[in-house]
Amino acid sequence: MAGLLPVDEALSRIVGAAVRTDAETVPLSEAGARVLAEDLYAKRQQPPFAASAMDGYAVRAADIANVPVNLKLIGQSAAGHAFQGLLGVGEAVRIFTGAPVPAGADSVVIQENTIAHGSQVEIKETITLGKNIRKAGLDFQEGDLLLKKGRTLDPSALALAAAANYPAVRVYRQPKVAILATGDELVNPGEIFRPDQIIASNTFGLAEIIRQAGGLPIDLGIAEDRLEALSEAVDRSVVVQADILVTLGGASVGDHDLVQPALAAKGMKLDFWKIALRPGKPLMFGRLNDMNILGLPGNPVSSLICGHIFLVPLIRAMLGLEHHPNLRAAVLGRDMDTNDQRQDYVRATLARNADGTLTATPFPLQDSSMLKFLSDAECLIIREPHAPALRAGTMCKVMLLR
Repeated sequence: MAGLLPVDEALSRIVGAAVRTDAETVPLSEAGARVLAEDLYAKRQQPPFAASAMDGYAVRAADIANVPVNLKLIGQSAAGHAFQGLLGVGEAVRIFTGAPVPAGADSVVIQENTIAHGSQVEIKETITLGKNIRKAGLDFQEGDLLLKKGRTLDPSALALAAAANYPAVRVYRQPKVAILATGDELVNPGEIFRPDQIIASNTFGLAEIIRQAGGLPIDLGIAEDRLEALSEAVDRSVVVQADILVTLGGASVGDHDLVQPALAAKGMKLDFWKIALRPGKPLMFGRLNDMNILGLPGNPVSSLICGHIFLVPLIRAMLGLEHHPNLRAAVLGRDMDTNDQRQDYVRATLARNADGTLTATPFPLQDSSMLKFLSDAECLIIREPHAPALRAGTMCKVMLLR
């Protein structure tokens, strides 16, 4: 297996070829999970006015230095309906949570410490100056830097942008990832199939991997094992202005593996196509003009695992983000043999022990066509090339899948 590229070198070349996408403005309602393309500064202060933190009565602290005391009730202030007058000596205003504090008031007494008597209210306990009032600008001031460029807009960031009065934000465009399945043996789910055909499944799993990584999947369908069909499909990827073209299957050099020749005829510059990886040795990477080409193996497990290892970092790099796979140390739950010159990603279950440690137990079969074990797997055990045999109970490195 001479000439196999190490996994780390392959990943470095793929990520190194990434060019960050340009920026676009989108409504805040559509900006979830997008990446900010510029710093976000507050357009107003929050809260915009001094507001009550409790239901109760707005008062002057000097008027309730000695309790109990009766104050004249002159009105009320509710959220969205501020009291318009001025609170004077010996007066109180009924106030509700979130309502503006009336001019002249400097404190709020909670209603549990009061007794209302018609046009008067009895204050039973004294409070400190400023009690139960949220000052104007307590959260942030106009002009404050709230969110930095490169921040992924999670729920709290979206809420903060809204509070800062942003109806729309500048974000990096989602990389368009065209997915092309290849092979005469493939049919879509629900279609009529011959006895010698199988259901195409890779596209659906990869599309979700792409979405979760921040990309925009585009399904180009299934191309027959003919140069003309593959050439037409590549043309479609150009028409949709794909940033990445992911091909599934046909990237090797067998008699029916025509993806490389079809792409070469279009002008693809091939970087590599064989890596020291199991599953996923026949992985191809190159560029066609400004489009990255990632040729994944046709076997479903190989395809999806390579998607996690290589496609996700590429998408994130195009969004200006670093990729840090969720790696953990775990106790091995079953003996494992020595490894050859390929880096292994072994499907395994994961259990948390009473002492907080993790136990990773590999499935007994690791055939790259078996999707059920991948669906049941919570992690992949990573075994370096030429790794020695391991006994159950020793430590290993795992990458969490979910």
